[in-house]
Amino acid sequence: MELYSQVDYAKVGKTTPEMEEVARQEGIPVEVIRERIRRGQIVIPLNKNVKVNVVGIGLGLRTKVNASIGTSTDIVDLDFEIEKAQAAEKAGADTLMELSVGGDLDKIRREVIAAVSLPVGNVPLYQAFCEATKKYGDPNKLDEEMLFDLIERQCEDGIAFMAVHCGINLYTLERLRKQGYRYGGLVSKGGTSMVAWMMANNKENPLYEHFDRVAQILRKHDVVLSLGNGLRAGAVSDSMDRAMVQELVINCELAEIGREMGCQMMVEGPGHVPMDEIEANIILEKRMSGGAPYYMLGPLPTDVAPGWDHITAAIGAAQSSRYGADLICYITPAEHLGLPNVEDVVTGVKAARIAAHIGDLGKLGEKVHAWDRKMSVKRRDMDWEAQFQLAMFPEDAREIYRSRSATSESQTCTMCGEYCANRGSLSLFQDVLESSIKKTGEEGL
Repeated sequence: MELYSQVDYAKVGKTTPEMEEVARQEGIPVEVIRERIRRGQIVIPLNKNVKVNVVGIGLGLRTKVNASIGTSTDIVDLDFEIEKAQAAEKAGADTLMELSVGGDLDKIRREVIAAVSLPVGNVPLYQAFCEATKKYGDPNKLDEEMLFDLIERQCEDGIAFMAVHCGINLYTLERLRKQGYRYGGLVSKGGTSMVAWMMANNKENPLYEHFDRVAQILRKHDVVLSLGNGLRAGAVSDSMDRAMVQELVINCELAEIGREMGCQMMVEGPGHVPMDEIEANIILEKRMSGGAPYYMLGPLPTDVAPGWDHITAAIGAAQSSRYGADLICYITPAEHLGLPNVEDVVTGVKAARIAAHIGDLGKLGEKVHAWDRKMSVKRRDMDWEAQFQLAMFPEDAREIYRSRSATSESQTCTMCGEYCANRGSLSLFQDVLESSIKKTGEEGL
């Protein structure tokens, strides 16, 4: 058998340079990385046609952050999208999704891929229905062969992971019909378009019916197949309803089938999920999929904070990371309101990175606690320069301190000034603190 994918290599016990790089980044033996790839518990978004940053996603690894960009039918500005893509990379995103639906979609995709070092993902149904509309004047006249040809073309362009809506089938739609309601309706562009196509043509979803063909195309290019969540809840009151859960069941089955075929597989999750259901949602996905990496969109645990949904999502993302989610899709302040600008993108990435780290403190324990401990010591010792260097976002911290310092020689910040607790404790417990400094000095950290 010809070896194409990371799964193929792992199955025959061969270690790839990408596996070695993930092992180095995460401080985990490469044999463990290889075995978890074989089992489908870790994926590495790649493409044989382009060189991208190596990023491991899955069991025992740091929670990664995805940023999404893309044109709309109202705003088509390639330079603007490239600027957002590069801003997301600079802010610390691990992956990028290019989700354009307006303009020359092939050109936009290729130029965004060329503009960043991040693994770039997309949703092929977006372009498929756009092209069907242009060609036939009706998205429901989408030709199945055109869809599979498009998936192949996008892989050849260098897409590293692809959200494909394979889990929507006739049985899933019957669950939605019998349920009879949805507070938030259908909120996935790709999912809604596929549902409309199935109903208009009275046919099964070709991505489900011919799933083996989808997996074979992506395996050939070593692209991760991310099983899209087309019926995800768009309102917390719809979370874990029968339609959503049925699609999750199908996606978890497909994750196992695709893995056996040698394709790297990942499952996508909701959406809008109340806080008390996040852990249960992740347990279901992990149990039913054999531990496939889980890509959570947010999630948002409330629906009433437009303009601040990056905070809402960060709360949900921290919980998701803590309970085992592997990749978090950021949410920007513009969510539900409009196309994000550069500032929105940066804010969304930073909020998601903080959330992922908070979750990792619980999920990975000592492996990530050392960073926080170092910061604590430098804060105690009022070593400002060291604090800036250790900060997740050094420039932000430095600028706030500089702009609000009483004098350039000040050793304290203006929150407490002369009543600084740290400075006061130095004289009150000098002997204890000196002993503490010896125990927690640089060598011990």
